[in-house]
Amino acid sequence: MAALPIAFWSLGWRSLWRDWRSGELRLLLLAVTLAVAALTAVGFFADRLQGGLHRDARALIGGDAVISSDNRPPPAFAEEAGRLGLQAVQTLVFPTMGRARDEDGGAARLVALKVVAPGYPLRGTLRVAPAPGQPDAATAEIPASGTAWVDEALLNTLDLRVGQALLLGDGSVRIDRVLTQEPDRGAGFMNFAPRVMINTADLPATGLVQPASRITWRLAVAGPDSVVKTFSDWAQAEIDRSHVRGTRLESLEGGRPEMQQTLARAEKFLNLVALLAALLSAVAVAIAARGFAQKHLDDCAMLRVLGLPQGTMARAYALEFLLIGLGASVLGVALGYAVHHAFVVLLAGLVDAALPAASVWPALLGVGMGITLMAAFGLPPVLQLAQVPPLRVIRRDVGQLKPATLAVLGLGVAGFAVLLLAASRDLVLGGIAVGGFAAAVAVFALASWGAVKLLRASINESTAPRALVLATRQFSARPGYAVVQISALAVGLLALVLLVLLRTDLIASWRNATPPDAPNRFVINVQPDQAEAFQQALHQAGVERYDWHPMIRGRLVGINGQTVQPDQFATDRAQRLVEREFNLSHMAQLPDHNPVVQGRWTPDEADGLSVEEGLAEELGLKLGDTLTFDIAGMPVERRITSLRKVDWGSLRVNFFVIFPVADMADVPVTYISAFRAPEGNPQFDNTLVRAFPNITNVDMSQTIAQVQRVLGQVIRAVEFLFGFALAAGLVVLLATITATRGEREREFAVLRAVGASSGLLRQVQRIELAGVGLLAGFIASLVAVAVGWALARYAFQFAWQPPLLVPLAGSLAGGVLALAAGWWGLRSVLRTPVVETLRRAAT
Repeated sequence: MAALPIAFWSLGWRSLWRDWRSGELRLLLLAVTLAVAALTAVGFFADRLQGGLHRDARALIGGDAVISSDNRPPPAFAEEAGRLGLQAVQTLVFPTMGRARDEDGGAARLVALKVVAPGYPLRGTLRVAPAPGQPDAATAEIPASGTAWVDEALLNTLDLRVGQALLLGDGSVRIDRVLTQEPDRGAGFMNFAPRVMINTADLPATGLVQPASRITWRLAVAGPDSVVKTFSDWAQAEIDRSHVRGTRLESLEGGRPEMQQTLARAEKFLNLVALLAALLSAVAVAIAARGFAQKHLDDCAMLRVLGLPQGTMARAYALEFLLIGLGASVLGVALGYAVHHAFVVLLAGLVDAALPAASVWPALLGVGMGITLMAAFGLPPVLQLAQVPPLRVIRRDVGQLKPATLAVLGLGVAGFAVLLLAASRDLVLGGIAVGGFAAAVAVFALASWGAVKLLRASINESTAPRALVLATRQFSARPGYAVVQISALAVGLLALVLLVLLRTDLIASWRNATPPDAPNRFVINVQPDQAEAFQQALHQAGVERYDWHPMIRGRLVGINGQTVQPDQFATDRAQRLVEREFNLSHMAQLPDHNPVVQGRWTPDEADGLSVEEGLAEELGLKLGDTLTFDIAGMPVERRITSLRKVDWGSLRVNFFVIFPVADMADVPVTYISAFRAPEGNPQFDNTLVRAFPNITNVDMSQTIAQVQRVLGQVIRAVEFLFGFALAAGLVVLLATITATRGEREREFAVLRAVGASSGLLRQVQRIELAGVGLLAGFIASLVAVAVGWALARYAFQFAWQPPLLVPLAGSLAGGVLALAAGWWGLRSVLRTPVVETLRRAAT
């Protein structure tokens, strides 16, 4: 027989128009659109946020590039900046004591002194107020010679006013304005002390710069991007070549490190919800494509009998699915771009200025994801129609998968996985989500196959209710299809359960990692003879809960009996760590917020030592190594017996190194305390410092407020995106249930033809749907708990204990959702006349 003289593109266009008018492509279009919209909404926002952060990084560090050094930087850096025509300004920051004159009370307080030169800041804006409580304004000036700008907290602590004198070392300056904002303040521990800013001309009179002074020197430069890049490349090469100790190029992370963990977790939560929406949509596309193939068996049979070549048919269907995938992708990108503006509103404030325009990459990723989604999960079932003999199509059987179809499926799934990993922006997060779903499919298939076998063996047809017997027969008559149905429904429920856990327990655990009632005061330098009186003062002020630990100053001088030299370490951070003194502590009981990850904590282990795992990794330490510390001129040697995980974002008192003993009588100690200041007592800090003038009281209120604000914003954004994923989950449920519509119509028509009542068949349908939903919900909940635990531990890095009732709640939810979706999608099955159903089945 001669082949039909028809081009594949003509057939593809006709099929697309016909299928669109009949509504058979709506589910595919909806699934792909939801996936692309969720991914691109997050992608557009993340792209703009990263662009804004990189743009604002210049303001956060005070320049286009900054050379930061623990010592006076070599003149070559400033000379090179001048040679290239860049603006340059140098600042100094170091801790010192600020004092009031005796006639003004004589109070003293540790301050973070910043010395600035004309031209500061090169990037960003200074804001000052004429007095506490008055409106502030931006200024292009710096403190005039002989004056100082100070934080309001210092005025409260020293009981001073604007216009009075502040003593610094051997000099004196007049307090001129209240400092409300400086762009490059940073978040080091000493930067939480009250700021005092003076002119560089006043520094020599103070006599504070001594050879042993702990000063941070910062040389900021600004100019055209290309010239700044040239300078940065030269500076980094000079640092690497000359091995300049303690000198580095400063980045955004150095400008605002206290926000990095929060911002990273925020992006991970949004990406996780988008990934779940995409995975759900993939399931919906696969199920809808299978239903599409089943409905086109008769069309393919006619075309194959009339001599249409397989290649023409395959290309026609590929064109149709490519066009619908492209259209859905473009629609999803447009919807995602519109939706991302909601994120901009919900997450306003993460960067101060307006976000820059988004790049084209999120749109390209979204289009690629949509087309890949259709190719990976939509084309294989449809391509089978073009690759089977006409006789087998007439038998309503698409046959076994052919090598070409398997190749399309394999390449499509691999491409889909790669795009998901790229969209996740985090290999751990993407690996757990994608790998967890892949493993879950195998678990679901095995569990559902076992359940079908067990169900068939456990039902006694002579005693069981008639509806249950019929439902069991239908369920077990096609075990392969039952496994596919249960597995598909379980995958959808897995994502839904994960979303609910994400919305409730995981977010609650994240919030608890930095709770609103976290300590907002850190007090250091409490002397041993003040310990009892200090704690009594806290009790009298109403502070009942507080951290209280001894603190020891010690320098690491030996590892495994070998003297420590900074140049034996490769990284600049490791070199700085071994050059400085550590804050050590001792305690017999392991802190409840420091879990042991290696080794064992043994209370009162005389020769033991517990080290923070990050420090151990940085210095190349391991269990069994011996460390020698110089503590007040006395060597103390201990063996590492445990490594601890420390969450530095918890705002609790933490230490790099702890001696697991209750007492160390031979070493000098002070005490550190962390607590939440009592509400409604504005004079609390001032009273405490007056009673104990030697202490350093660090106010963390603003930092905690900012972290909590960001947490609240991100949670609202996650809830907003949750709607997309929930819609995708409902699409999967509806697709899974309605995929069996044709088979159910024929089976129920035959049963009605032999005398089964509509009431009995309704019971059979409900039992089957509820059974499938309960089983799928149970196994999905178990896997969701495992995946959720892995995400919390390895991707988000906080502790999470899954609720014990999750499997029960998941089972009930699965049963209810399956019944609801079945009622909606199959409500007309029992109302279709028997003759009409049998006539359609026979054609």
